[in-house]
Amino acid sequence: MAKKEKSNKEKKIKDVIKELEETRTALINMLEDVEEARKRAEEEKNKTLAIIRNFADGLLVFDAGSNLILINPQAEDFLRIKGEKIIGKTILELSKISALKSLIEILGKKSEEIFRRELEANKNLILEISALPIISEKEKLGVLVILHNITREKLIEKMKTEFVSLAAHQLRTPLSATKWTLKMLLDEDLGKIPKEQKEFLEGTYKSNEKMIALVNDLLNVTRIEEEKYLYQLILTDIGELVELVLNPYREEIEKRKIKIEFKKPAKKLPKTMIDVEKIKIAIDNIINNAITYTPTGGKVTISLSGNKEEIEFSVKDTGIGIPENQQERIFTKFFRGANATKMETEGTGLGLFIVKNIIEAHGGKTWFESKEGVGTTFYFNLPVKQKNK
Repeated sequence: MAKKEKSNKEKKIKDVIKELEETRTALINMLEDVEEARKRAEEEKNKTLAIIRNFADGLLVFDAGSNLILINPQAEDFLRIKGEKIIGKTILELSKISALKSLIEILGKKSEEIFRRELEANKNLILEISALPIISEKEKLGVLVILHNITREKLIEKMKTEFVSLAAHQLRTPLSATKWTLKMLLDEDLGKIPKEQKEFLEGTYKSNEKMIALVNDLLNVTRIEEEKYLYQLILTDIGELVELVLNPYREEIEKRKIKIEFKKPAKKLPKTMIDVEKIKIAIDNIINNAITYTPTGGKVTISLSGNKEEIEFSVKDTGIGIPENQQERIFTKFFRGANATKMETEGTGLGLFIVKNIIEAHGGKTWFESKEGVGTTFYFNLPVKQKNK
């Protein structure tokens, strides 16, 4: 009996020792796995930091409390500041540092999401600023700010603008001279001309007018890009200006049997300070597009409304409309819809770009609604200003 009890005790001790060994082995394996995971995490961290350090763009990371927690060497170089001096500081604290003041003004006090805002860091450096939220499982962890160097692109853009401006100015003089010579011939100031020759001269005169219009558009674009577009603001009645623009189209409207309606407001709208020539160009471009792209027998409705604070102008047509997949590009330079190109081969694609910039220069907004094959309505509004500020 004693031998049996001793044997059972020895067996239990052996079982306990075995369990302890198994537990020890399991713990060692777990520790090895943890160590392996730690090494992998460390490697990934080092890789990520290496990418951040060698990234061509400048990077800044703010946490959820708007504290700067990371800045890469490229951002330090762009902003001419050492990271150790600013890491851990809040947006408010950073705004008091002269080297960062312009950047923080763009980012705002809470570093909200922004996209492609430009910052002239110094005379030889222009940066494109983007700020994107860092989100994990619907929780905002912070904000990533990207500083992209666009100095070279802006220089090339400036050179292109200067070349276009120079070329357009050089073309303007001979084209104007050609216009007045042709006008004198057509008016028979230099003597009678046969009917057949007159028809050829009329065709040449129209082609020359198109070239002059193109040159004027190019000059307008260069002035927009140089931010030298608004010259003289005059207190003006927009309704009278619309009538003035509309009158030259009466003959074409009748010829193509297009019905046109001008809906005027019940009460006379207040006058507002505008650059008359520029707003005239904007109105003319919108009306011209509506008439050009509305088939014979269609309808164009011009509306004017407003109050003491703003004036709204719109032109609705029953024309070809704008394809949905092309609508986001409608206000960009040199863009024309595929269906517009088929219907009217001539055109520069500059008109609506110019319209948008004219209206925005006046503090207004341009937008549209369109459905292909049904028609388009273009709108713009202008704030009512009674005097220059």
